[in-house]
Amino acid sequence: MRQSNVRGERERHAAVPEPRDPGGDDSPPEGEGPASHGAGHRRGGSRRPRRGRGVRILRWTALTLAVLVLGAAGAGYLYYQHLNGNLRKEELDLGDSKIGKPEPNAAGQTPLNILLVGSDSRNTAENVKLGGAKQDADRKPLADVQMLVHVSADRSNMSVVSIPRDTRVTIPKCTDPESGKVYPKTEGAINQSLQHGGPGCTVAAWKELTGVYIDHFMMIDFSGVVSMADAVGGVPVCVRDNVYSHDSRGHGSGLKLTKGTHSVKGVQALQWLRTRYGFEDNTDIGRAKAQHMYMTSMIRQLKSGTKLSDPGKLMDLAEAATKALTVDHGLGTVKKLYDLGNDLKRVPAKRTTMVTMPWEYGGGGEYVKPRPGEAEQTFSLLRNDIAMDGKDKKKPDHTPAPTAPKGELPVVVQNGTSSTVLGPVSGRAGVITSELVRLGYAKATANTVLTSQADTTVVYPDEAKQGDALAVAKALKLPKSAVKSSKSVQEVTLVVGNDWREGAVYPKPASEDDSKTPESADALNGEDKKACMKVNPQYTF
Repeated sequence: MRQSNVRGERERHAAVPEPRDPGGDDSPPEGEGPASHGAGHRRGGSRRPRRGRGVRILRWTALTLAVLVLGAAGAGYLYYQHLNGNLRKEELDLGDSKIGKPEPNAAGQTPLNILLVGSDSRNTAENVKLGGAKQDADRKPLADVQMLVHVSADRSNMSVVSIPRDTRVTIPKCTDPESGKVYPKTEGAINQSLQHGGPGCTVAAWKELTGVYIDHFMMIDFSGVVSMADAVGGVPVCVRDNVYSHDSRGHGSGLKLTKGTHSVKGVQALQWLRTRYGFEDNTDIGRAKAQHMYMTSMIRQLKSGTKLSDPGKLMDLAEAATKALTVDHGLGTVKKLYDLGNDLKRVPAKRTTMVTMPWEYGGGGEYVKPRPGEAEQTFSLLRNDIAMDGKDKKKPDHTPAPTAPKGELPVVVQNGTSSTVLGPVSGRAGVITSELVRLGYAKATANTVLTSQADTTVVYPDEAKQGDALAVAKALKLPKSAVKSSKSVQEVTLVVGNDWREGAVYPKPASEDDSKTPESADALNGEDKKACMKVNPQYTF
């Protein structure tokens, strides 16, 4: 979204032509340049222009243009470098995860996963003013907003998954890249992960919780939200009743709106995004829903192009975006952000889905935790690049025949249980290799290299081997969705994931349908313009 706003600035600079040498071979020939064009077409009796004067005019004009062009190009380059300098960069992953990047699909495309983090940092006077709690000015910030943006490999759809800030998880061991301090593995609220060395530890916690490879992160604080909201120029939001997020005990964001739709920006936009007391049941679940509504509305706003036609507003937006963001080094330039924006821009709003991780209360209501089965099903959709709107095109149910008898088919088995949270299970490759031999795959062999993978998969190197891979999956009672193409293997390869950490029988039924988004994820479609927040009766007026 922000990246598309940098596009105009980049295109203005790219459109500047290379300066010509005013006295060289690139100068317009006499009689063809703009200074002589009119004279060359005057009728009989006209006087030929003096060569010396015409050449001098051409040279001075070209020299002036060259100076202007070089000046513009220099200013553009300096501004580009200025925007790059605005960006703050930190390490992507501070953990020891061995989760690998997903294999490309048949078209050579891979999905894109970006973690969005909103910190409650009070490290500046402006952040203290906006966030209150002056007593917290010196404490390390918490990651109070966390959303994983998944863009499908073919860029046809996008899913955004929020996790409530007090979700109890295992935070893996992280090492602070600046101080070298090692934070040991611990149990705690996921928002505390930011205090364990920075956003790279929040990325590590997400990877271990979800099993999803994360390509990038983008982090923003209170003042960044305000400046971005001002630059966008207002985002329409809706409440079903009057709301005032404030009570006598000091609870609330201060948001005050009358029933209906309002365009919020600046501080009011920050209040909307921070409101917990006043929406739904006064918890982070309602807050996440309000954030989803804001994001879908902003996406529609930006896609309409209404904020991108004014060069001044475009530059304001580019300035605000780069100043507001902390990103990983892989996103550390405006060009990379611009390229990312182009990827995001390709996704239609109607194929954008916002969900909250299915959850349940734990500790007597003191915190929330992933709901068994349904949270994992949601993460599985991300890992397997399945759209959460349920509108993926159904592939023909075609099962090619194996190319070789199972007794003659080489199958490599690898242990993928190297989780930094759960720890690896030794011997898994050997156990499943023995099971395959028992089932008739006499040439099955174990690969001793450990890797980390959430789902058990059977990968094959080319289309000719697809039938063989499907036969292996069927023999082990794995679902067809476990069979994938991969150019990184030479033989049919079975990776035993963290979903199969014991025994020789796959624990999940092959008929289990994991392609649907759970109802408890509370999905919101990106084109739902009628969405309106439910107001808690205790906070109306």
